[in-house]
Amino acid sequence: MPSLVKILYFFASASFTASAVALLGFGMSAQWSVSTMLCSPKTSDQFNGTAEIAVGLFKGKSERSYCPYIGSSESFTVLTVLGGIKGVSLILHALVITMLALCLLCSAGSIIIALYNSVSNPYETYMGPIGLYACSSVSACLSFLVLILYVVNVQVATMPEDLVLEFASDVNLIDKTSLMGVGYFMLVPYMVLSLLAITMVFLYEHAAYTHRREQQRPTEDAPKEIMMY
Repeated sequence: MPSLVKILYFFASASFTASAVALLGFGMSAQWSVSTMLCSPKTSDQFNGTAEIAVGLFKGKSERSYCPYIGSSESFTVLTVLGGIKGVSLILHALVITMLALCLLCSAGSIIIALYNSVSNPYETYMGPIGLYACSSVSACLSFLVLILYVVNVQVATMPEDLVLEFASDVNLIDKTSLMGVGYFMLVPYMVLSLLAITMVFLYEHAAYTHRREQQRPTEDAPKEIMMY
C-alpha cells in the first residue's frame, strides 16, 4: 500500500489533469476567433461593406453588411464548409481538431496512471511515473502546436476569407483583423495544468530518491573496519 505522501502527490497530479480536461472541453465548445474584413462588390472599388466571421472548432457564423447586399447572416458547420472549399485551411483545421482529441486521450491516460499509482507501486512499468510523464508531456506539446497551427490558419492560410467567400463569392475582401477567442486561450491553462501534473510527480520522485539516499548513507559512511564485521 502506498504511503499517504505518495497518495496525496499522485492524487494532486490527477486533479490538475482533470481540471485541464474540463478547461479544454469548455474551450473546444467555445468561440475560437472573430475576423472582420472590409468588403466591396467585384464591380466596385469602394469598400463600404463589412464582413465578420466568428469561428469555433465545429460551428461558425457569418455576418455581412453591404457585402454585397444590405445585410445577411448565416450559421454553418465549419468542417462541412471547409470540406467544400478544400485546400490548406481544411487540412490545418482538421489537424487542430485531431491534435485536441489526442490531447484529451493523453490526459485521460495521465489521470488513469496517476490514480493507479495512488493505490499501488508499479514503478518500473509504463504504468508508473514514466507513463504519466509521457502522457502529460504529449498533451502539453500538442496543445502548444495547436496554438501555433490555429493562428497560422487564421492569419496566413486565409481561412476567414475562404469562409466568407463561400457565402458571397462576388466580393473583394481587404484589411482583415482577427481576434482570438476564449476557446483558443483555454489552451494556455490546459498546457500549464498538464505541466503541473508532471511537476507534482517529479517532486514526489525527487523526495523519495533523496529519502532512499539518506537511508543508505549510514552504511556508505561506516568505517571499513566496522563493515568487515
